[in-house]
Amino acid sequence: MDETAGRNRFIPHGKGCRVDDFQKGLVDLLPRLRRFARVLRPHDADAQDLVQQTIERALASRRGFRPGTRLDSWAFTIMRRIAIDEGRARQRWGRVLTPEDEATARVPDAAQADEALRADARLVRDAIYALPDDQKQAVALVLVEGLSYAEAAQVLGVPAGTLTSRLVRGRQTLMQTLAAQGVTA
Repeated sequence: MDETAGRNRFIPHGKGCRVDDFQKGLVDLLPRLRRFARVLRPHDADAQDLVQQTIERALASRRGFRPGTRLDSWAFTIMRRIAIDEGRARQRWGRVLTPEDEATARVPDAAQADEALRADARLVRDAIYALPDDQKQAVALVLVEGLSYAEAAQVLGVPAGTLTSRLVRGRQTLMQTLAAQGVTA
């Protein structure tokens, strides 16, 4: 979890939030939004487009945000809905996006790690991307972004029990996949 994970999760109570507080909260969330976008759209350009659309929609929908609630959960929900809508549009219209080469896909903090760690990071990333979408999103929100089960369930629009099942299956699949590739904890 990065340093922004624990702060600016809430916008203060009051008679509405100030525009400055709201915008600062969104700016502070950018690293986490980018990380979740890469789960939903593994190719960098697509993920960046998703982040931009999320920020635009959040700013346009600011009046719908209730002060005192979690800005991160609200923004993740917006992002997920945009991704779902885009997926439906692609299916409906048969659009195919041209992804960037896998060789240029970004691995967070890979520049700071040695080659063995970078290879393991790529294996973990690939194992997460290979999960079914429902498990991949649950794993990303709880294990990567640090949301509680209840918060992640709300973002995904599912009961907490369903989220728990998805996490259990996702973790099991990740552990089996990574163990088969020689990656240990």
